[in-house]
Amino acid sequence: MRTNMKMLVLFLCVIILMALYAKAGLVAYGMCQSGCAGIVVACYAGAGYVFGTVVTGVNTPAAILACNKTFGKCSSICSSVTL
Repeated sequence: MRTNMKMLVLFLCVIILMALYAKAGLVAYGMCQSGCAGIVVACYAGAGYVFGTVVTGVNTPAAILACNKTFGKCSSICSSVTL
């Protein structure tokens, strides 16, 4: 699982670096959000789950919570950089 988290951090860093060069606008925002969605889908798959099928609750695995947190941060970065 540590390898999956390292991959996730690497993908997030790439998205952040790419977002710094994005032009403001809705197309750039959509592209950035697509990148975030790709990261969270890969993160869920690495944890053995399918994105969109897990309901967050008391028994939610820590890996899924980390995926959700990363997705939220990535989406926030997209909006602050491109809009």
